[in-house]
This record gives sequence, structure tokens and C-alpha cells, in this order.
Amino acid sequence: MAAKSIMVQGTASHVGKSILVAALCRIFVQDGYRVAPFKSQNMALNSFVTRDGGEMGRAQVVQAEAACVEPSVDMNPILLKPYGHASSQVIVMGRPIGNLTAQKYHNEYAPGALKIINESLNRLFALYDLVVIEGAGSPAEVNLQDNEIVNMTIARMAKAPVLLIADIDKGGALAAVVGTLELISPDDRERVAGIIINKFRGDLNLFKPAVDFLEKKTGKPVLGVVPYFHDLRIQEEDTISEDKNRGVPVEKPGSWVDVAVIHLPHISNFTDFDPLEDEPDVRLRYIDGVNRMRDPDLIILPGSKNTMEDLVFLYRSGLAAQIVKFSRAGIPVIGICGGYQMLGNDLFDFHHTESKFPRIKGLGLLDITTTFASEKVTNQVEACLNGSGLLLNGAQDIKVTGYEIHMGKTKLAQGVSPVFNILRRSGEEVSFPDGAVSRDGLVFGTYIHGIFDNDCLRRHVVNILRKKKGFEPLSATGAIPVTEQRNRDFDKLAALVRSSVQMEKIYSLLGLNGYQKGK
Repeated sequence: MAAKSIMVQGTASHVGKSILVAALCRIFVQDGYRVAPFKSQNMALNSFVTRDGGEMGRAQVVQAEAACVEPSVDMNPILLKPYGHASSQVIVMGRPIGNLTAQKYHNEYAPGALKIINESLNRLFALYDLVVIEGAGSPAEVNLQDNEIVNMTIARMAKAPVLLIADIDKGGALAAVVGTLELISPDDRERVAGIIINKFRGDLNLFKPAVDFLEKKTGKPVLGVVPYFHDLRIQEEDTISEDKNRGVPVEKPGSWVDVAVIHLPHISNFTDFDPLEDEPDVRLRYIDGVNRMRDPDLIILPGSKNTMEDLVFLYRSGLAAQIVKFSRAGIPVIGICGGYQMLGNDLFDFHHTESKFPRIKGLGLLDITTTFASEKVTNQVEACLNGSGLLLNGAQDIKVTGYEIHMGKTKLAQGVSPVFNILRRSGEEVSFPDGAVSRDGLVFGTYIHGIFDNDCLRRHVVNILRKKKGFEPLSATGAIPVTEQRNRDFDKLAALVRSSVQMEKIYSLLGLNGYQKGK
């Protein structure tokens, strides 16, 4: 069959486009089609490294998981990683090409990027039956319409019908739909094939007059009303949910350990910690102020797109002093990537790779120094535990997989042990030390993202914290692995959307009959 495509656009950012694309990917796979997600340009600090070392947006990785395919940078050919006011690092086909201001990117670079986007899209069309395309923000941003490369320009390129999605939970959804259709061109308005209302709470019967109004006012069918859900663990694209950000833990029965993740202003790859949140005996909180720290059992410093400026934030907010105080009192501290760099003695940025500061003193919890370089390291890795001490004793046989994304080189002082020994990097066998651990084992840092996706290591660390509090360790036997849990939630998400969206009409838009026999 000739490849088909459908596009999901929104009336605004964060209306649920990414989740709906993931749901459609899983539904189409269940119905027997080969499916790929696609987003031409993604602005996000949550990213991932592919098997061949390319960097892409995490949302398209999640959508690829929903589609049961391996992520490829063709699914997200352009990634923008904000690092300062109106500026971003621009990553094209998985590789950084430099830092650009918003004005220079939109006016000078973006128009010429359409050729790269078109080539990626065509490669996906050659490999898959269906491509589910995600837009960004809103197509009604009139100031960007002439040079945009992520909404209607892509719908026209792919000849894709558009589903317009609105978030009713925020309020004003009907006005947002009507206003969006009013502000786009007549040709683009014609391309919108249907409307989906997302995050609905309440009685659908009471909402029927609103559906009738929308259909009469816009001439577009409302193809579904998707209920609000909060019990599915589908990874966030680039925003920490309000519940997490309040620092208010969800109560869990029995004995639990309290894990505090520092919510840095430029936090990146916070999805590293989602598997901890899924553990039955872990309360995970995101902390952005000293008054919210309380008495954690573990403090985690996450990755950052701007390590130097986020370290300044720690000092100015008082969190730096509080973290050091807790560490001196015996509370374990773990740093990932930028968080690892912050744990050291000094950070040097002589070429202003990340900030205006040439040097900043670190927290001094690890005897290391970091110097930033312009070359970015991006690899998938396999490693074994190498360090010792409280958090690592008894875990030396554990092997982990993950990925590196960083621009600094860290030097360990004499006598400081690494945490991991990397055995494989981007498919090649190596023997390379990673990270550092304090002599008492209470503090360690690593450049490897995704370590908590590894079930054995995650349960080992949690059990160490349990024993430290006087609780019995829990067995990992019977626990659902992270990958299995994600697949279960993708299936639940697909069932939810399938039951609330008129899939037969979506298949009709695609010129398909639905379930493909002989799957």
C-alpha cells in the first residue's frame, strides 16, 4: 500500500498532541499497520540518543515505543534545546550545528530546513504504511505563519488531513477552536478534517450542546471527546506536571522512602526519574525551594541544559547550602550529567560554551573538576558498576544500559573511583570509566542517563535507602519491568482513545478500512 499520513495539531501548546499521537500510533499498530511518528521541529530539553548516536526529542521516542519501532532521527529531524533568553542549540539530524537566536533561526535558518524535513519524511513514507505527524504550538500564530516549518507547511508537504485538538480542562476550548480556524487561511482551514476535545471531565450528555455548536459554527465534525486521565504513566514531553512541581508527595501505604529531585530552571531529561515514581515504596518530589526540601532520604541533582547558570540558582536560592548540609548529615546524593558536574569542586567554561561565567565553584561533594568543551558526546552505552560504598555495595554484578548527552569533560582527583565502567559505546566494545563516587559511597555522579530504567539497579538503590531507615528490603521478584509497564500503559491509552474517538471516520480520512486482516 502507498504510505498514508495524518497530522495532529493543537489550539495551543500542551493540549495533548504528543499523547494523542502516541495513542494513534499504538491503535494503528494493533490494527496491523507499520507506523512511524514524525515531528519536523521539536523544542524540548528532554532528549534521547539513538543507536547510531543521534540526538532527538524524547516525545518522538515515546511515540516510537508506542508504535513498536526503533527511534530514528528521521522522526524528529530538527530539535531545539533552549539555553538562554530567546536562544537555542539547534540540532539537525541528530547533530548540533550551533546556537541561534529565535529571530535568526526563524528568519534565516528555518526556510532552508524544509529540504531536510522533506527528505526525512520521504524516508519514513518508504518504510512505513502510516506516518502520524505532530504539530507544535498552534497553527494560528500569525506572526510565524510565513516561515513556520512544523504545522500547516508540513501538512501540505505530507498531504495529510489535520485533526485539531483542544484542551477543555484549561477552559476556553470552544473559543480556541473557533479562533484557530478563523486565523488560518481558507486552504488550511479546508485541510482540518475534524476536531478532538481533550481532557474532558464530567457528563458527556451535558456537553452535547457544545459539540453541536462547534459543528454548526465551524462546519467541522467533532470526532471525539477524550476523557481526562491521570493513572497512565506516559512520559511527559517537556513539562513537569503541576502535582510533581508542588513538591507534595502522593501518600503510599506502608513504609516508603522519600526522594527529592531538584527542579533546576533548565532541568533536562527529568524522565530519568519516572521509574522511581512507579515504585510502590517511593515518594518522588520535585523541589525548587528550600522550604520544600523537608527530610528526604535521597537527593538527586538532574541533568541541565545550562549547568553553570543552574548552579548559580542553587547558590542564590539557598538550595546549595541545604544540599551540602544534608549530605554532611549522611543523606545520600546522586547527580546525573549536569547534576554530576555540579557535585564537583570547580566547573570551567573558558570558551563560554554554556554561559557567561568562566569558572564557578561546585558543591564540593565529589573531588572532581569539569571543563566544558564545544563537542557534544552522544552515545548509547552499556556499563557495569565499578564503585563501592553505601549505595553501591553488593551491586557490582549489575549491568546497565543508558545514554550519554553532555558537553563537558570531568577529571577525577587521584584516588577517586568511577561509578561505572562503560563496556560498549554506540555498538563498539570499549573499557572506559564513567562518573565518580565519594569514599564513603554516600555521593555519586554519572554521565549516563536512564540508569533508573534498569530494574535491578533501581531496586538495589531503593532497598539500600529502606535498610538505612530500618525497613526490610523488598524483593524485585514479581515487579513489572519498566518496559512491560510502559507497554501496558500504551495499550490502556489506546483503549481509552479508541473508545472515545470515532476511529472509523479517521480510517475513512486515510482511505483505509480499519483493521488490516492477516496481521
